[in-house]
Amino acid sequence: MALLKNRLFNISILAGCFLFLFAFSKLYFFKQLNVIDDLELIIGDASKLPASWVGTKNVNKDIPILILAGHADSQGFSGAGTPGEAVDKFGLNPMDPTITDELFWNLKFQRSIVQLGKVKGLNIRSYDPGIRNIEDANDPRTNWSVGKEFARHGGYVIEIHFDSYGDYGVGSGLIPPFFETPNQIDESIARKFGRFPVLFRGGLGAPRRQIRILEIGKLEGLLEKNLRNVKTRQRTIKLVSNEIVQAFLQGINKNTSSNLKRDEDGTSLPAINL
Repeated sequence: MALLKNRLFNISILAGCFLFLFAFSKLYFFKQLNVIDDLELIIGDASKLPASWVGTKNVNKDIPILILAGHADSQGFSGAGTPGEAVDKFGLNPMDPTITDELFWNLKFQRSIVQLGKVKGLNIRSYDPGIRNIEDANDPRTNWSVGKEFARHGGYVIEIHFDSYGDYGVGSGLIPPFFETPNQIDESIARKFGRFPVLFRGGLGAPRRQIRILEIGKLEGLLEKNLRNVKTRQRTIKLVSNEIVQAFLQGINKNTSSNLKRDEDGTSLPAINL
């Protein structure tokens, strides 16, 4: 009888802890948030790793731009992307159970950046392999293979990512290509989001194929809360995407004004359903 009481007591304690954690996570991630339009505040700290590169190379005004969603072809493998703080630490459900939360948001931003870029007259497009688990990194359908070929023909290729949460991640910033002099678009993005060293982790696979990596920020805290909250999601995606598009424009033409006419919600570009 005493053993049964102890078991029931332990079960009740565990249940109570679970309910508390569940309630806390719901409150933490889904309470109504104040609208924030400060990029630095939303994306969090930039990389503080030493990086001395400066993007000085000129680019053509009609340079082709290719946007890739990081980890679009590596689901189910070790390089599938971060699940994010909400899922991994607080136990919330993933945004899509078939892919990591990082890829879910990478795809959202990929679409938004391309749509906003086209509105602004950029020669911009995206690529999605569609197949989420391609084992061979050199398969011609992978992000890396398509991006490498696009860059070989003079295009600008950038892969969208989110960094790991907590101490596992570094922060926001651009990782430039390995064998190419960083250009003025790289510099413009780095001034907004920060910069990683060229040889980050010994030189990653994408930069070794002339593909830049943009870490938007750690998938945690205010950034992740604003993305998961349906009341602030679209505005947050639009705000960050607009900053990336403006960085493209400023890098292509330094005389391009960033003081654009704002629309009624303050993000200067038309609404997009994501």
